[in-house]
Amino acid sequence: MAAIDVHTPRTYGNFRKPRTSGLRGLSLGATLLVFGGLIAVVLTTLFSLWAAVALAVVLAAAMAPLAVRDRHGRTLMQRLAIRLAWRRTVASGGNLYRSGPVGRAGDGTCRLPGLAAQSSLKEAQDGYGRPFAVITIPATNHHTVVLSCDADGAALVDERQVDTWVAHWGQWLSALGTEPGLVAVGVTVETAPDSGVRLHQEIVNNSVDDAPELARGMLRDVLAAYPSGSAQISTRIALTYSGAARAGAPRRNAEDMAIHIGTRLPGLTAGLSMTGAGTAVPMTATELAEAVRVAYDPTVAQLVEEARAAGGSGLTWDEAGPTAAEEAWDHYRHDGVFSVTWAMTHAPQGEVLSNVLTGLVQPNRDIARKRVTLLYRPHSRAESARVVQQDYKNALFTAQQSPIGRASDDAEVVAARKAAEEQAQGHGLIQFGMLITATVDSAEDLPRASAAVDNLAPAARIAVRPVYGSQAAAFAAALPLGLVLPLHTALPQTVRDAM
Repeated sequence: MAAIDVHTPRTYGNFRKPRTSGLRGLSLGATLLVFGGLIAVVLTTLFSLWAAVALAVVLAAAMAPLAVRDRHGRTLMQRLAIRLAWRRTVASGGNLYRSGPVGRAGDGTCRLPGLAAQSSLKEAQDGYGRPFAVITIPATNHHTVVLSCDADGAALVDERQVDTWVAHWGQWLSALGTEPGLVAVGVTVETAPDSGVRLHQEIVNNSVDDAPELARGMLRDVLAAYPSGSAQISTRIALTYSGAARAGAPRRNAEDMAIHIGTRLPGLTAGLSMTGAGTAVPMTATELAEAVRVAYDPTVAQLVEEARAAGGSGLTWDEAGPTAAEEAWDHYRHDGVFSVTWAMTHAPQGEVLSNVLTGLVQPNRDIARKRVTLLYRPHSRAESARVVQQDYKNALFTAQQSPIGRASDDAEVVAARKAAEEQAQGHGLIQFGMLITATVDSAEDLPRASAAVDNLAPAARIAVRPVYGSQAAAFAAALPLGLVLPLHTALPQTVRDAM
């Protein structure tokens, strides 16, 4: 009798957010403040007991904003800082943007607003002779190339094949830690209504005059019915490189980085062939300008497709931005449409299957245009070893603080040790986040879109929150522009982590 091969679904997990090195879940800065305050209270008791009590009350009041956290892990101090920054932005008019001939830009163009205002775009050729666009962000000296992928999809695909795709995707991400100069990767899956222009062009180009009337009638019916309710799914991968000076090498400009990136693209695109991403090709300057323009003004999507079918739209980077935009506390209005962007605050808990994000990235009837962006920041081998070892020490320290061991602390220690063991075996370590942008036609549709995202997030085993007070920056970061948000903040990352 032949043996039956039973395939057990593969699960994934152990997504960890490194623990802080402070006392009882406090940050390092808050812990130092506690110890310094306690020492001051003890010394004050030598002079006056009432003064020591008053100082202890002041210390408790100062610690409350640093110790009280919401369900997303944000402290009261962080929320107050965001609120004050938002009020300052509104008072200065920084939440308003006007461009074009009657705008405030001064040159009559429609450049991108906010963090991407100073960006520039140039085109070069890779090792295969393919043209590709390079976005340069002068503030951080970052240079981004965007790949357009034709994802295969998992419909009617064997589970083993899906597991193979996931394994190769993990290997591709792990190899990014050794990619010279690479600082970030963004994977954007965008769903939007299909205008039917591509289908019409395909039918027209492949029709003959002497075709049977039955076939012609069927194609006319398909052309009339198919675009209604259908969706267009676009997948793009943005690779961001740093032109900063390295040991033994000077700072590199856009021309130098174009040469460097051009030599790396053939290998990177070839590595994606086994990940289920399909054929990955670099986007040209015109294609990238069209994609960004449609994101800011979806009403021109059909016009752009018609112009592309007729030979090209000719859009430039100076025409890719909106003519008007207004940022509110909880949404973003740009060129007549409204968008809300959410950020992931907790990764999937426990073990999950490979299709955990399927419902989130699929088209949704309550959201006209949806964009899900996974943001990756790979660690080098040396950084990976340091991070996992420090996380393991912090988990041990937290578990030893309680006289009676808690099961959650023991689980954290086991998970941290497992991560350290996997890193020692050669696996890569990478930071990741997620941004979800929903765009609707009117303000009345925003509550329905918000409810849809609130329903999709728990099904994906993640926790999300709206990016209050920074909707414009989050909207731009969710686009394939190569914006690394932690490097655009006023306070350095190390200082913010210690607060």
